[in-house]
Amino acid sequence: MKSAAGPRRTFTNRTSNRWPARSMTGISYIKGDATSPQAKGVKVICHICNDIGGWGKGFVLALSRRWQQPEELYRAWYAGGKNEGFRLGAVQFVQVEPYIWVANMVAQRGTKTGSSGPPIRYEALTECLRQVGERAGELNASLHMPRIGCGLAGGKWSLVEPIIEKCLVERGLSVTVYDHD
Repeated sequence: MKSAAGPRRTFTNRTSNRWPARSMTGISYIKGDATSPQAKGVKVICHICNDIGGWGKGFVLALSRRWQQPEELYRAWYAGGKNEGFRLGAVQFVQVEPYIWVANMVAQRGTKTGSSGPPIRYEALTECLRQVGERAGELNASLHMPRIGCGLAGGKWSLVEPIIEKCLVERGLSVTVYDHD
């Protein structure tokens, strides 16, 4: 169902259109655009970045179409290197609107699958999401994301979802995952 008010939502109870689908983990899943988070209050949009300064494919293109700051600040952060804290497992929080932040999470080694597997680094993702959970708690923010790590990073949702559960949902944070139409 599409409406002018927002994205198409999927529902667990076919007799009620009040609630988005929730997995067994407490994560809400909706169809829509993660760059247009569907919630009131402060929101943090989470996504994965690589550790080689690349920004030009996948979800980051949608971010860049909407806001310039996440890409500009990511590239400057990368250029600053370790002196600026750029490394696997690090997070850069960029405020793009009064109530919207973007979390640039470095949890991808390079951009290609190699002998050590896909670019996603689950340990780095765990470290990133712990930091995101702390910041979201401070901001009293809800969290919004595509299926992070499962596109160009080559990860498996069956491994990513439990990390989100442990680092965010178990802290009592609201998490919405957007499946693009």
